[in-house]
Amino acid sequence: MNWQRACSKRRFSRQHLCKAGRGTGLSLLRPGPPPDAELLIEAGGLYLRPPIMGDYKAWSVLRSDSRAFLTPWEPLWPSDDLTKSGFRRRLRRYARDRKEGRSLSFLLFNARNDELLGGLTLSNIRRGVSQSATLGYWMGERHAGKGHMSAAVAMILPFCFDVLNLHRIEAACIPTNTPSIRLLENVGFNREGYARNYLLINGSWQDHLLLACLSEDFAARPRTLTPVVEGILKDFL
Repeated sequence: MNWQRACSKRRFSRQHLCKAGRGTGLSLLRPGPPPDAELLIEAGGLYLRPPIMGDYKAWSVLRSDSRAFLTPWEPLWPSDDLTKSGFRRRLRRYARDRKEGRSLSFLLFNARNDELLGGLTLSNIRRGVSQSATLGYWMGERHAGKGHMSAAVAMILPFCFDVLNLHRIEAACIPTNTPSIRLLENVGFNREGYARNYLLINGSWQDHLLLACLSEDFAARPRTLTPVVEGILKDFL
């Protein structure tokens, strides 16, 4: 399905909220004037939304300041990764992937002061008999260890299962990345396997632990957050 109608471009006021469905813990907004953010997921003092060009300065500063902290766990950064033109190309790729139904990319913010904390991506979205996606995330070094990414992943899972109607969310971690493994297990992911030389990280092939959370796993756990989804979601489910 075409994803372009999935998101609107304005942050709606609370009085426009309507329930998406009983027991989902999510709310969708009624159609309204054109918004300035395509999609917003909010809970627990944090919110996720797709990146826009206006995020470039905060994004580039946070990524630059966190470079030594992030690069051991990420693919090699392109030489122009932190430039404005590189960020613009990144946004074009995100928009293309979203339109084609392949991925959704978000930035994570503190709702109190709109400070950028990190980012989260649902990639390799597969429909048909799979109904699955791969979860990835990064956190700025100065915000790490404060529970923000745990809350963000706990916030995105209801969106994955209740709104996107996915059945399986997968993640992969380098075995020495203990904080990330612990984060995933704490929010309901289970270890499923070990893949040798699975991903090219920081210039070398790295083994990864494979983890996943199924919709039935998620349904069996108590809900610690009740996210609100703002935007107009179309019927690409």
